[in-house]
Amino acid sequence: MRSVPVRFAAISLGLTLLTACATAHKATTSTSSSSSTGTGMGQGGAGPIVINGRSVNVHVPPSYKDGTPAPLVVMLHGYSVGGYLEELYLGLKPLADEHGFLYVFPTGTIDQSGVPFWNATDACCNYYGSTVDDSAYLSALIDAIKAQFSVDPKRVYIVGHSNGGFMAYRMACEHADQIAAIVSLAGAMPNDPTTCKPSAPVSVLQIHGTSDPEVLYAGFAGAGTPGNGPYPSAMVTASDWATIDGCTSPPDMSSPPLDLDQTIAGAETTVLRYDMGCKASTEVDLWSMQGAQHIPDIGMTFREDIVAFLLAHPKP
Repeated sequence: MRSVPVRFAAISLGLTLLTACATAHKATTSTSSSSSTGTGMGQGGAGPIVINGRSVNVHVPPSYKDGTPAPLVVMLHGYSVGGYLEELYLGLKPLADEHGFLYVFPTGTIDQSGVPFWNATDACCNYYGSTVDDSAYLSALIDAIKAQFSVDPKRVYIVGHSNGGFMAYRMACEHADQIAAIVSLAGAMPNDPTTCKPSAPVSVLQIHGTSDPEVLYAGFAGAGTPGNGPYPSAMVTASDWATIDGCTSPPDMSSPPLDLDQTIAGAETTVLRYDMGCKASTEVDLWSMQGAQHIPDIGMTFREDIVAFLLAHPKP
């Protein structure tokens, strides 16, 4: 650990690795979707949604029909990356078309170092004291999409990576009335769980590489600096959220391992699951990618598995 906590998905690391992954992924997926431009046009589609000067395009799957409620997935990028580049890495557009969910990947505001970020928690990643309220913005964005498209209010989901993972937890804490489930890759919930008081249960999937040098799997307990404060471990994150959801301990660890990282031989990901006694049939999972880094080499299995988790956990 460096003397000052690492800036999550730091510019040099994030852009270099994500660009490399995106180049390879784009070559295999750019022709797989008939509406992959993300313009927001399509059956029942419309132009960009603009809130406080921030423009967002909604990706509309070919099967979408006005009047038929569809799921909505909001993807939140890592620090310095932006929505477009993060989507090239995560590659969820083909799955949006396959499963028929509306999909949006907004970009945060630009900080003083010239890169996009989300004002998520004290731990990540408001390094310059911005007063932007991304929680209110994303909540308003969800409402605006609901007003323009036929969205199933019981199937609104968030996927976040790194800074976006921290932001996903903030949304679950503050807007549980809107959110059914979240997936956080290399994020963490607030260090003080008493600050998180969701109005309804939310299902959570925490995914974390055990060798992540940017957002440590074991958490960070130091004082840190502005926007770089302490955060809990992946294990504590899952345990704390299971407590919030009223799940019964101990967790189930009997599930077979998953093969999610393409550069690590075999099924490297262990599964820890809280699914007993949880309120409103929610579930809290921790998928620990043994030996994986901050930006794991994900394949289609990873993408399909996280989408399957989300779609299996609507609000009751």
